[in-house]
Formats: sequence, structure tokens, C-alpha cells
Amino acid sequence: MSVLSGEVTQRVREKLRELTAPVNLIVFTHDSSSPTGEETRTLMKELATISDRIRVELYDVGIDMAKRDEYRITKVPATVVEGIKDYGIRFYGLPSGYEFAALLEALRLVSQGDSMLASSTREHLKGLGKPVHIQVFVTPPCPYCVEVVQTAQQMALESDFVTSDVVEAAEFPDLSQKYQIFVVPTVIINETAAFVGAVPEAEFLEHVMKAGV
Repeated sequence: MSVLSGEVTQRVREKLRELTAPVNLIVFTHDSSSPTGEETRTLMKELATISDRIRVELYDVGIDMAKRDEYRITKVPATVVEGIKDYGIRFYGLPSGYEFAALLEALRLVSQGDSMLASSTREHLKGLGKPVHIQVFVTPPCPYCVEVVQTAQQMALESDFVTSDVVEAAEFPDLSQKYQIFVVPTVIINETAAFVGAVPEAEFLEHVMKAGV
């Protein structure tokens, strides 16, 4: 059964024409613990049929444990968006609604290989000296989440010290409870609540630099 309708598929096809280099979608699921796993697999396979620049790899975390550990997958369903290398860009949960728009932006970002961050932001990120793990908690109806997700992923593309996870809050209620997620987008950096809502790139950078210097 298809996830994308015919009308949506045409719009996605137009968007994916922006891809300039191959992208790997590496999908991890587990039948007994990921209720949206099948939809996630189907969605990623459909994207691969729309663009010949997209390649999909499917793994079961209960079987393909070496791959799970290689990509440091901690929950499922998980999708790694990988270009010429693994930039540390992950989607946890089914990317639907506005999250699907964020996924398409991630594909473009990784394919083109240009973070498109301000030159001052790029320079500051060169000063990072320790890992910065960004988790952006989102929900499908949230229109403000896309901008925050994109900034986090741009920083992951720009710096080897930064990794970016998009976490669908409703699919991982244990994490939402752990981090006290009441509104989205909420950004957690290195296990500490950083900020809520969409913020300018410069303000986002301040939080990242504080955690990574």
C-alpha cells in the first residue's frame, strides 16, 4: 500500500530534482517495537522509486546488530540520511506532515553538500572541541519545527562535532516524559534542555557553542 498519493508524488518529484548527488536512506525498524516501522519502510522505498539519486537500505535492529551499532541507533523506527559520508543526521519516527517536508529538505541538504549557513556561523563552528548532540522534538502538525530541524541539520553537515536527531515526540513518550516535552519544537543539546520554539540562527549557534567549547 502506498504512503504518498499521486498529487503528493508529483510535488515530491519536483522537489527531488534538486538533488545533485546520491543520498542513502538507511532505515532501521523492528517488527515487535515500532508500530510505524512498516510505513517508514514503505515511505523510504517510494522515495527511491521517485528519484534515482536515492538508495534505500533496510535493517532490523534485532538482527542487524552490527549495522545498528555502526550507526549508533538507539530507537526505532530510525532513518539515517547519508551523503558522501554519515553527517550524523537522523529521523526517529515516521516523518509525516511537516516532518516529511523536513525530510525532503534533509535530502536536498545532504545531496548538495552545502550547509548554506552564514559565513560567521561556519567560522564559529570550527571552534567546537567536543561533541554536540542536538535532539529536536517535533510533531507532524507543527509548521515551526521545519526551520529548527533544518538549522540543526545544517550544523551537523558543517561540523563533524555536531549530530542532529529529529524525534517525533508522540512516538517516543518515554523520551518526551524524560525531557519534559510539553510544546514543540523543543531542542535538547547534550541531554540538557536548550530552548523552545524557532529561534534565529545566531541564537541557535550560541547554544551549540556553549555546549561544545
